[in-house]
This record gives sequence, structure tokens and C-alpha cells, in this order.
Amino acid sequence: MKDNIAVLLSGGVDSSLVVHLLCEQGYRPSLFYILIGNGDESLECSAEEDIELCRFIARKYALPFEIIDLHQEYWDKVVLYIVEKSVEGLTPNPDVMCNKLIKFGCFEEQAGHLFDKIATGHYATTYFEHDKWWLGTAKDPVKDQTDFLCQINYRQLSKLMFPIGGLNKEEVRELAKEVKLPTAFRRDSQGICFLGKVSYNDLLKRYLGEREGTIIDCATGKKLGTHKGYWFHTIGQRKGLGLSHGPWFVVDKDVENNIVYVAHVQQLHNFHTNEFLLPNLHFITENPGFSATPTEITFKMRHSPEFLKGTLAFDDKGRWHVHSNEILDRIAPGQFGVIYDAESRLCYGSGEIRLAGEMFKK
Repeated sequence: MKDNIAVLLSGGVDSSLVVHLLCEQGYRPSLFYILIGNGDESLECSAEEDIELCRFIARKYALPFEIIDLHQEYWDKVVLYIVEKSVEGLTPNPDVMCNKLIKFGCFEEQAGHLFDKIATGHYATTYFEHDKWWLGTAKDPVKDQTDFLCQINYRQLSKLMFPIGGLNKEEVRELAKEVKLPTAFRRDSQGICFLGKVSYNDLLKRYLGEREGTIIDCATGKKLGTHKGYWFHTIGQRKGLGLSHGPWFVVDKDVENNIVYVAHVQQLHNFHTNEFLLPNLHFITENPGFSATPTEITFKMRHSPEFLKGTLAFDDKGRWHVHSNEILDRIAPGQFGVIYDAESRLCYGSGEIRLAGEMFKK
């Protein structure tokens, strides 16, 4: 007997092709669209076109389709997370938490629990090895999305299917064209998960407002300008500072005094390091054997096709240390350090990045 499958549709080509591939394999999945922003104009997505395309896919394959409204849950969990981390001076990653808390959390509670498997258009894979499920990277390194799935738990992973994980983006579009999917030429979505046309700074402004502070040159202690709130700025940021004689980069923030510290590009080497901490490292399946002895890994600090090489070990305080084989820049505390095996095949999990020492001399 075939599994009872739910497909999370977005209105894009990736999830649309998932439906076609599953139907080709003899499945009759139920289709769902997660709606965010209902009743709140500031978070309102342009969902009408998405839903229309989802309905077309449902009609094309004669499958049931349902809209799940998770607006309140998104505010209670993801937007609150964004605001709280920003107040702490950290750089949140809402896409990671949206997957963990909304797509595979709240959806599971409302509808997903009725199904054996949940299929999505994520570029990722799963492997069943040593009697356990493991999250694997996608064939297409540019589109790989395991770094957005790095906080899901084992129960969530064990129910997930990623039917396009073995294809690259070009193959997905070509297949979509062949089977005449209306989403074949649709552009990939950009920006924060589910926020549509709402910009990240607009979201922060709504909930945190603006408060003028100073921008200070780390090297000289000289005031260079003003900003509208430290929460609008992240480590490594270059654009939007409004400073002359640059380029300037944000290298630190004083949360208590609302100060943003910057360094000129010629001084950036003073703020590079090859180490960071993951105080609360989350393993999706289990710890595969990491210990106090440094073990070779690959890792990511931000969404990028590049896997960096290094080692992972914990210290006598139980804190996980990532040592990179190369010098790192633009380390943003609050972002997730994502841990992979040495071959970049399996994604083991992730933790919020913290700096290993006092990097910034003021």
C-alpha cells in the first residue's frame, strides 16, 4: 500500500513538479498551500496568483487542494523570534525557523499528522542509513537548501520527502516545460519566508520603531555618522550606512548604548578569525560521533553554494568550537553555523553562532 502523502505547494515550479513526479510514481497526494498575512496588511503577501496556480495544479492532476491559514502562528512564533533576536543585537534567520516551526511544525499539528509523508520542493535529499534517517545535500549545490532545514528535528525529517533533490534547477524547469506546468517560467521567490513584498527593515521598523544612534570608527573612536537603530544593522553589512570615503563595514554593535561600530575595508583584516562557537548545537538525527577530539567537517555560515572546511570539537565547558581551515570574515552572531560531514553529503545539524573571543578592540 502506497504512503498517504501531503504536498506543500508554494505556487512555484519546484513544488509543482513535485506533484507531477509523485503522480508519475502512482501516488495521489493531497495538496496544501500555507497562507500567511490574512487580515494584516503589513504582512499581506500577494497570495492570489500563488493560490490560482496551486488550484490549476490540483485540477490538472485531479487532486484535493486545501488552504491552511497560519497567519497567527507565524506572528506568534517566527515574527516574535525575529524581533527578539534583533533586540539582542543578533542576526536572525527567519527562513530556518519558518521551516522548523511553521511548515513542519504548525502544519503538522493542523493537517500533516493525518499523512504518512510530507513532500516539498526543497532542494535536499534524505538517506536511510544505520537504521536512521539523515538529511542529505542536493545534487545542485547552488540551490541546495539544507542550511534552511538545519533546525528541524528527527520526527520531522523522518516524514519528509524531497522529490527534486536529485535534480538541478535547469532539469526541474525543463521537465516542467515538457509536462506544460504553468509555473515552468515563474521566477524563484526572494526574501523572507512568507513575507512577500514586505521588506525586512519595514518589519523591524513596525515592531521596534526607530531610535537615533551613533556610528563609530573602531580604529579611531571617531563618530562618522548616525543610524536609526542598531537592530537595522548586521555584522558584515556594507550597504545602507550612508558614510563617505568608504567602503565601510559593520563589525560590532553596542546594544545598551545603541552604537554601531564600523571598520574601513583597509582595516577589516583586524576583525577576521578562523573560529566561532556553537553553544547549543542541535543534531537533527543524532551526534554521529563528534567529541573533544577535533573531527574534520565542512560547514556553512550563510546561504551559499560553498562548503567551508574545518574541524568540530567541544571544550571542557561543553561548548562546540568550529575551527576553519581558512580565515573567516563577516561572522554574524545569531546566524546558524550548519555542520556537514567532510564530504558535504550529510547535514548533521546547526547552532546559533557566537564569537569565540573578544574580536573587536574599541
